[in-house]
Amino acid sequence: MKDFLKNFLIVFLALFLIAGVISFFKGDDSKKPEIIGVAKMVEEINANTVKKVTVEGNLLKVELKDTSAKLQEVKKEPTDSFGSIMKDYGVSDEARKLLEVEVKDESSWKFWAANLIPALLPLIIIIFFFYFMSRGVQGMNNKAMGFGQSNPRQAGAGPREKKTFKNVAGAGEAKQELLEIVDFLKHPKKFAQMGAKIPKGVLLMGAPGTGKTLLAKAVAGEANVPFFHMSGSEFVEMFVGVGASRVRDLFGKAKKAAPAIVFIDEIDAVGRRRGAGLGGGHDEREQTLNQILVEMDGFDPNIGVIVIAATNRPDVLDPALLRPGRFDRRVVLDLPDIKDREEILAIHALNKPLVAEVSLRKIAERTPGFSGADLENLLNEAAILTVRRGLKKVTEDEILESIEKVLLGPERKNRVITEQEKKMTAYHEAGHAVVGHLLPHGDPVRKVSIISRGQAGGYTLKMPSEDRHYHTLAQFKSELAMIMGGYVVEKMIFGDEMISTGPSSDLKSATQLAKNMVTRFGMSDLGPRTFGEHEEMIFLGKEIHDQQDYSDKTAEAIDKEVSNLLLEAEKKAKQIIELNRDKLEKMVAVLLEKETIEQDEIKKIME
Repeated sequence: MKDFLKNFLIVFLALFLIAGVISFFKGDDSKKPEIIGVAKMVEEINANTVKKVTVEGNLLKVELKDTSAKLQEVKKEPTDSFGSIMKDYGVSDEARKLLEVEVKDESSWKFWAANLIPALLPLIIIIFFFYFMSRGVQGMNNKAMGFGQSNPRQAGAGPREKKTFKNVAGAGEAKQELLEIVDFLKHPKKFAQMGAKIPKGVLLMGAPGTGKTLLAKAVAGEANVPFFHMSGSEFVEMFVGVGASRVRDLFGKAKKAAPAIVFIDEIDAVGRRRGAGLGGGHDEREQTLNQILVEMDGFDPNIGVIVIAATNRPDVLDPALLRPGRFDRRVVLDLPDIKDREEILAIHALNKPLVAEVSLRKIAERTPGFSGADLENLLNEAAILTVRRGLKKVTEDEILESIEKVLLGPERKNRVITEQEKKMTAYHEAGHAVVGHLLPHGDPVRKVSIISRGQAGGYTLKMPSEDRHYHTLAQFKSELAMIMGGYVVEKMIFGDEMISTGPSSDLKSATQLAKNMVTRFGMSDLGPRTFGEHEEMIFLGKEIHDQQDYSDKTAEAIDKEVSNLLLEAEKKAKQIIELNRDKLEKMVAVLLEKETIEQDEIKKIME
């Protein structure tokens, strides 16, 4: 319908233009010559009022001596000449001698145009109209016939689009694995001499933002082979068999261009575990997965085609997809450590004017748990903030503020709060800071603020000095005590009846951490075991609840252990606050005055 309306509009505009051209050449009616008969022309000639007669084929143009009179036209029969008309109508010899006569040959193009255009113009318009109509229908037929085609995108070869491993910071092991794939494609003979077979598939696994797609683009830049890439969702349609057809078409194109690389992003969209009971055996997603399995390792060998897939949900993939022979290699991309974060920041800072005092190492220390995408977003937010402040270069202040914006959200300085709420927020955040600073196994407190950000009324920012891959019981207990610090201070300063809703998120976080310590990490007196199976429900794609593999009596014991951990943390926080009440009051006074305290000032207050 959209194509029909488009073609109709084009034809309508064409007809409108033709009508305009015709009306333009038609000219003004006041300047058109007057059509007269032969008798009147003879009468004017005998009266000696005619200055000149021009003969053009069957047309006689009569120009009178009176310059104000209009030009006259007389149509004669093709067989009659002007002389015979003068003779037949009895024009005197004297009148003919005084008359100026000019004979012009009629041009051929005017003759043919006058005879053919009236007949051909409607025919041309009709042909033009049906051409556009048929082209629209043909396009719809082509779309219908090409519904099962994959239409994969090929990686750009331009200098701006090309990515190499130089553009990928960190992920050394992943790059080494993929470099071998590139080397295999470039120099297959040296591997064949050792009897090594080219891997059929490489599965990139990692959290969102760790650089899976970027690594695939780098492979395309390093290997001078065709690189086809599609998303897993592009295989799935509402029509039965379309996904499987597109898989066949994709691998067929890759085989013709072999050696080639096929990259499927977010393969979990079609590669989920089969037999979950949702959709039955004829589920379109299952048929697509079956076709992928056959293409990767079936009776028809896939020689010279390597499949690279990316997912952040390897736990939901079908086991048949993960076995050797299909995905021979699994490359895990972890969140970058401090060294990798520094390298990633250096890459993203290349096109941003930073002041010389900015230390990328310090920024890397303040961003544990950030992915590569988070770090890119961090520097972009810092650049935007620099422009808003009217500065020429990005300073450390903009970067540090952007860290908080990425973690918590934008500042809400215009939020209207009462003095009582401001005072309660200051005591709450100071309680977190004092307890967190004095705990021996806690992370350093980097910043305290009572300025609202996102959903938080205030915040206490703590970051470890180094990356941690393991956590101890002492660290978890220190974490619990710090979380309970705000609740303890509010209860101590304002009394039990003035406890606000502010600590609700802290209590929720503390309860979840204590529950994990008991049920998942075995950090309790209930013995060296875990409680509950935490596998997700595959057919819905998310965890609904933990499967209880313990008795109701054990559940009571778990609840008791969780409560004991929380009460112990509250007691520890209360002891620290009572012994350092003067430091708490001093920090509250500074917060009410400045609203924000950085790490160096926190150390001075606590000294």
